[in-house]
Amino acid sequence: MSAENVWRLVGFAGQAMFFSRFLFQWVASERLGRSVVPRAFWWFSIAGGAILFAYAALGIRDIVFSLGQGAGLVIYARNIVLLRRSGAAPDDPHRLN
Repeated sequence: MSAENVWRLVGFAGQAMFFSRFLFQWVASERLGRSVVPRAFWWFSIAGGAILFAYAALGIRDIVFSLGQGAGLVIYARNIVLLRRSGAAPDDPHRLN
């Protein structure tokens, strides 16, 4: 398999991880009957964002895509810090901050 195809697989894996965060958020919201942003949403965001950052920076070497994903990683990490400070239980979908 060529390096180009390996990076394509990495890109698809990152997109799948990033998309999974929306599915997780949707299911959690449907279960509660209201919109919630569970902690796992931010962990999927970090995982997907990190993979896509690697794809953008190392795979296709796109500065625009790299900067976008890099900025997102800072925001996702900050949300995890805020959640930890709030004392929300790790699996509590009711806590939004």
